[in-house]
Amino acid sequence: MIRSKKSLSQNFLIDKNICRKILKYTEVKNKIILEIGPGYGSLTDFIIQQKPKKLYLVEKDFHLINFLTKKYENNSNVEIIGKDILKYDLKNIKNIIVISNLPYNVATKIILYLFNFNDNIVEMIFMLQKEVALKFNYNLPIMNKYKFLTKVVSNFTICFDISSKVFVPKPKVKSSLVKFEFKRKNFNLEKANSFSKKIFKNIRKKISNNLKIKLPDPLLDKRVNEISINDLMRIYNFF
Repeated sequence: MIRSKKSLSQNFLIDKNICRKILKYTEVKNKIILEIGPGYGSLTDFIIQQKPKKLYLVEKDFHLINFLTKKYENNSNVEIIGKDILKYDLKNIKNIIVISNLPYNVATKIILYLFNFNDNIVEMIFMLQKEVALKFNYNLPIMNKYKFLTKVVSNFTICFDISSKVFVPKPKVKSSLVKFEFKRKNFNLEKANSFSKKIFKNIRKKISNNLKIKLPDPLLDKRVNEISINDLMRIYNFF
């Protein structure tokens, strides 16, 4: 029987067709895969079928850790990490593909945390609340810090929407599968965060009042929510 904890925002993926469809958006064979919150292993089983070089399962629920340990005890390339992903350092693992049905209540926090490991991660495939997916989609108008940071570190794609019927229990919100392909290595995340905090500090003010930079550009007379992502990146390059 599938048991979920509301405190951990657990909604387990159970649809096999969706599992297969998700894995079409990445290459698993002979790759290093890290799955966050595997639950009872519905997607994990399909990952294993595609023969990854190594599969890390990061799970913080004690009940599920015990379940997964028994389920995969005979699978030598599966390693179960009983930790909160937000407290786990990925710097000792290279060339990671991260896959997850992220808990909706901490999805944004996890994504921003994983940006810190852009040298270690190749790409991330996530099931997210659709509203959260849109928050990171820099192709949409009205800029925010999430769109900016996503553009700096990755190429972002919304792959497809997912019905609530494929989860147990059924979430009350729509979901989307998204993909972050990390494009830049060794970039200055501290600089990006500093820029983000300043330019989005007060979106009602003109950009020139938030940034205090000398640049003869009419863009500085606009507000940050009035410009495109390309304009925003142009300003960032002068920061």
